[in-house]
Amino acid sequence: MTTSDSLPARLADLVDRAAAADGSPPFSDGALVALAQGGRSLVELGSAVAVVGEGEAEFVVDPDARRRGEGGRILDRLISDGSTLFWAHGDHPGARALAASRGLTAVRTLLHLEAPVPEALDGAGVVSAAADWQEPWLALNARAFASHPEQGAVTRADLDVLTAEPWFDPADVLLLWDDSDLVGYCWIKEDEFYVVGVDPDRQGEGLGRRLVEAGFARLAAKGVALAHLYVEGDNEPALALYRAYGFTPRSVDVQYGRR
Repeated sequence: MTTSDSLPARLADLVDRAAAADGSPPFSDGALVALAQGGRSLVELGSAVAVVGEGEAEFVVDPDARRRGEGGRILDRLISDGSTLFWAHGDHPGARALAASRGLTAVRTLLHLEAPVPEALDGAGVVSAAADWQEPWLALNARAFASHPEQGAVTRADLDVLTAEPWFDPADVLLLWDDSDLVGYCWIKEDEFYVVGVDPDRQGEGLGRRLVEAGFARLAAKGVALAHLYVEGDNEPALALYRAYGFTPRSVDVQYGRR
């Protein structure tokens, strides 16, 4: 999740308390970056808060005000305002029941995986970001995630927001070059494989393995013992890669909508 330092104090407090209560953050990085840039808006109703934009919403109810119908009321408000897709981070039973009560079904899953960090990997040939890495990264990211609704749409403005966060360290942006061409990257965020991308024209060459091993090497150097990442539930090639390195499920995020 994007650090709460970038959020208004009252909202940051709610985000932190909800994450502690639920075991997962209530809002995605993408939603909070868009909110910071004015691309999404906040909707507040009672003790519930939603981040809304482009027909999609994510919302949370204050942990101290749950089981009072607040979730149902804000969901009804969001539906009436035109939202059609709703993320449930952690996919808790209450979220499933609420979605079902409004005729919503799961349309997308995002798996949260974790794995112990091995010590023997070195990530040879992959280097940390130096000056002027942003434009090559943006171009490759757009190609690598052309079919992904959030990651593939990252702009320079979005990137500037992320790299201004207190957690950002350019040494955690690991780049794989073939001469002057950027062919892959692995971005580490604290203890997370934040995003891993490979040139679509270079699929099948083992670049993904090199990048994951470079990421593990960086995490080991930082003293991280347990790594985690998010991956689309239907991305079988990525899932096969991560499972080969010992990643197992931690939790799941589910997007609900009407089919």
